[in-house]
Amino acid sequence: MGKRSGKAVEKRNAQTPPPAPETLRVRVADSHTHMDMQTPEVEEIIAAAEAVGVTPLIQVGVDLPSSRWAAEIAAVHPGKVWAAVALHPNEAPRVVHGDGAEGVEADDTDWTGKARPAGGIEALEKELAEIDALAGLDQVVAIGETGMDTFRTGPEGARAQEDSFRRHIAIAKRHGKALMIHDREAHEDVLRILEEEGAPERVVFHCFSGDADMARVCAERGYFMSFAGNVTFASAESLREAAAAAPAELILVETDAPFLTPKPYRGRPNAPYLIPITLRTIAEVKGMDEDGLATIVAENARRAFGL
Repeated sequence: MGKRSGKAVEKRNAQTPPPAPETLRVRVADSHTHMDMQTPEVEEIIAAAEAVGVTPLIQVGVDLPSSRWAAEIAAVHPGKVWAAVALHPNEAPRVVHGDGAEGVEADDTDWTGKARPAGGIEALEKELAEIDALAGLDQVVAIGETGMDTFRTGPEGARAQEDSFRRHIAIAKRHGKALMIHDREAHEDVLRILEEEGAPERVVFHCFSGDADMARVCAERGYFMSFAGNVTFASAESLREAAAAAPAELILVETDAPFLTPKPYRGRPNAPYLIPITLRTIAEVKGMDEDGLATIVAENARRAFGL
């Protein structure tokens, strides 16, 4: 499988890449990236990140083809790239109900490259079985991104998401892998389902989107909170309050590249080499020394993903 595209991705990647930030003195991981949606070749992405002190990279799947690709790329770049595999919350309704069905979000990132017909629960079962098989590979360190996303998903789509989420939780526990959660306007549902199913030993809230109260709940349960470039946005005061409330020992940093490029480069293509901007913002918010926070974050990634 080659690089992915789509209108939103192509528009972002057409912009001039931001300049490289000052190099970190303590190396940290990018806990969530999508190199298959970025323009440079994988080797260039890895090299640019390493040049500023960012390594390793967690390549994240959002559907079956991208999960396979993540596992393949991680196998080719051992120690520098690790994989996460899953069906994204918005992918599950597409598998069951097909594109264009009521309650199914239309997405312009073009993850599959073609319209999906309705496959029913049987199709979801088949794809989850393949995710389960990928989860057994040594280079796969997380099951994600999975979770709930009710931003534009109706009741039928939400039911498919919840069923898929519960199945991903079981896969993570069966294989002893971290559970990487996508949570968009679904905090209560995600926390409820984790309680009902019993959370895996290691849970990571990717692109943490809650407030300080949510951060305290996650801290009480020992869940890792991964902050992305949107923590730098002027409008994201609640995210900065969450970062301030989160214990340093549960913080991770990520890009979610090519999305969520930190300021002052918002709207331009994001990539793992921009992690230092996000880490420095969190250090400032927490009143911590950059090297001290980076040391803790690096250890957090090792604990979260078993690296």
